[in-house]
Amino acid sequence: MDSLEALRSELDGLDTQLGALFERRLGLAKEIAAVKRAQGLPVYDPAREQAVLQRAVGETKDSALREYRLAFAKQNVALCREYQFSLLQSEKTVLPIRLGERSYDVILRPGCLQRAGEYLDLRRRVLIVTDSGVPAQYAACVAKQCARPIVVTVPQGEKSKSLACFERLQRTLLEHGFTRGDCIVAVGGGVVGDLAGFAAACWLRGIDCYLIPTTTLAMTDASVGGKTALNLDGIKNAVGAIVQPKRVLIDPETLSTLPQRQRAAGLAEAVKMGMTSDAALFSLFEQPDPPFSALLWRALSVKKEIVERDEREQGLRRVLNFGHTLGHAIEAQHPELYHGECVALGMLPMCGEKARARLLPVLRRLGLPTQVDLDEERAYRALLHDKKTVENGVCAVFVEEIGTNCIKTVPPEALRQRLADYRRETG
Repeated sequence: MDSLEALRSELDGLDTQLGALFERRLGLAKEIAAVKRAQGLPVYDPAREQAVLQRAVGETKDSALREYRLAFAKQNVALCREYQFSLLQSEKTVLPIRLGERSYDVILRPGCLQRAGEYLDLRRRVLIVTDSGVPAQYAACVAKQCARPIVVTVPQGEKSKSLACFERLQRTLLEHGFTRGDCIVAVGGGVVGDLAGFAAACWLRGIDCYLIPTTTLAMTDASVGGKTALNLDGIKNAVGAIVQPKRVLIDPETLSTLPQRQRAAGLAEAVKMGMTSDAALFSLFEQPDPPFSALLWRALSVKKEIVERDEREQGLRRVLNFGHTLGHAIEAQHPELYHGECVALGMLPMCGEKARARLLPVLRRLGLPTQVDLDEERAYRALLHDKKTVENGVCAVFVEEIGTNCIKTVPPEALRQRLADYRRETG
């Protein structure tokens, strides 16, 4: 055997050993995932990962090899993290929202749209509400599984959260003889969920409503909590009620038809959850290509905990309004922006300097806007009509440190000043 073949043979032997070691490494990662699950710990542990990488560099005596050893270690760490996420997420497919007699489950399973009839009681009259921006095959798929389906498609966009569209749904229910034993299924994003949910709450003083969100925004936020609403005279969510759905069905495969801009806009709500309540969730956004399933499950878990503790938004649930107070004022002036994009813009002036320094690169990486032209006087007038306005001012949420929040009642003038200061600093 010549020297080249001998060297290649030795390399092959090392590869075999590395394969066995890698298999053992993933086995240990699986055991660690089980311990984390039992103890309720997050998968992502930035301090631990950093220590592993530093040790890898320190153990490499040849300085010329350190860069390559570091890259190899990073790949191993990332693969183990992904493996742990996949293990835990495959187990976590049902998220119970515990609200006494109003409790319901959030089902999170790829492909579950095709099996909606197994998860939802569709053996009755079913009004399927969708909009023109949702692929028609999604509503059609649900309709095929219903005993007596009626599909209503409203125009895409916030304008459908109107009294006119609400009346259209009520008249459809009347025309087809819907009883208290029948139901409504919302197939689409937050607009469809708000409209259909409110229609269900009002028909005969309340019938069952199921939500099948098909946008990132609706999956991460709007589908949980029971908020329903209509807009009135330019005031967002002026009319509405908190009425919990009967069940929520989330099929991540429906996002395959969603434009990238809408996917990013929806993730703004998950960023919001991390900013106010979960530093580990926010840290995931700071990593390259975090797994969507992990982001979705963790954001839903934050929303679940908050809703269970404060269903009627008497205190804690107000933290979910972070970014929305100014965001709604921005949305009123810029209807071309998505709701999530406005929330992203609305978060920035409400942050402390250090928190904003971490938030800005995350928003830019997601492709979300960080600046917008705004008529501050119009924004101020919108703040006066915000649903969070109380006698002494506006109940607003601030974040000084990632993962924490502060809820304060401040004069509308103070929020206008914050907006002006931010625009001046970044202009």
